[in-house]
Amino acid sequence: MKLPKYVQTKKLKYGRIAYRYNPPKKYIDNDVVSRCELGTNLVAAKVKALELNQKINDWCDKYVTIKSIDSKSKLSDLIDIYKKSNNYNMLRDKTKGDYDYLLKVLEETVGGLRLNNITTKVAKNCYEKWTERGIHLANHACAVANILFKYGVHMEHIVINPFSTIKRRQPKQRKTVWTKEQVVELLNVAYKDFTYRNIGLIVQMSYEWCQRIGDMRMLTWDNIDFDNSKLVLEQSKRRAEVFLPISQELLEMLTQQHEDFGFQPYVAPQTKPSGGKYEPYSIYKISKLGRKLMQLAGIPDKLRLMDLRRTGTTEMVEAGVPLGQIMAVTGHTNPQSVKPYMKNTLTSAKNALTKRNASVKYTVSVNKSKCNT
Repeated sequence: MKLPKYVQTKKLKYGRIAYRYNPPKKYIDNDVVSRCELGTNLVAAKVKALELNQKINDWCDKYVTIKSIDSKSKLSDLIDIYKKSNNYNMLRDKTKGDYDYLLKVLEETVGGLRLNNITTKVAKNCYEKWTERGIHLANHACAVANILFKYGVHMEHIVINPFSTIKRRQPKQRKTVWTKEQVVELLNVAYKDFTYRNIGLIVQMSYEWCQRIGDMRMLTWDNIDFDNSKLVLEQSKRRAEVFLPISQELLEMLTQQHEDFGFQPYVAPQTKPSGGKYEPYSIYKISKLGRKLMQLAGIPDKLRLMDLRRTGTTEMVEAGVPLGQIMAVTGHTNPQSVKPYMKNTLTSAKNALTKRNASVKYTVSVNKSKCNT
């Protein structure tokens, strides 16, 4: 009698036969089915195996639109099947958005190539090209490309991961900060145009609360406590929880925003729905629209939206705010992490010397007579 697929047999004592279900590794890795013992009853073993095989068929019908992936397939095919895997679908929503943006960067660079044509040399060229857009982006794109190809190797779609040996550069510590006038000008331009309104709100919240743009774009109304005028946020990077007051000006903005967008979960979603749903801005979208907005406001190219957190933190340092209080706002748990913000600025130096001179006063006598020559 023919056995169902993936059923193996093992002879036991006294002529008995044990049945075992041993499916391909890719179905196990995607939590579709698992290896298991089926017992010694042939009929019961067949029934159980057929049930498990049906699970595999259902999964393939639902998730695998590409019949097979091999080295002659295109990069876009591997990305497509990766996005249908548990490896991708178990990611947090924010992380998915970041991956989508970085996979788009990868696809824009070599999306038309076959997988067997993406060699280590091609991967190195990709990285160099990405560095033109910044070391941070290049490193993140390279990391996600490595994850994608590692998945491809693990699932036996491909043999080699060309991004596994790429050496990433250590980015220089950015010290660029905005002026208050530049922030105000950007917000004035953003709030005049509905297209940029929610980008403006994300900018204002990032600057005022000294938080990352990524966390602000994902804020939901559950994070806003209107009754107590405070923000309750678990930061995505370090999982630190911060409780921050909402200023009267920002509270008025959020109240108006809730009247306009309170019917859906996100505080500052994309202003146009996609498929009937309002979604948060992806990293790609916010970067693209943010750059256009900065150009409209006449903001220098050297500045980035991500510099707003550094700007607000630097302003606290220059205002003489104690380190512990700064950490309560930024969510840092290690004082060493705040050191990059504590740079030697003229304002900091003036504040320090003013306080010192107020407590330590001294006078000296100066001989004002001219030297005889």
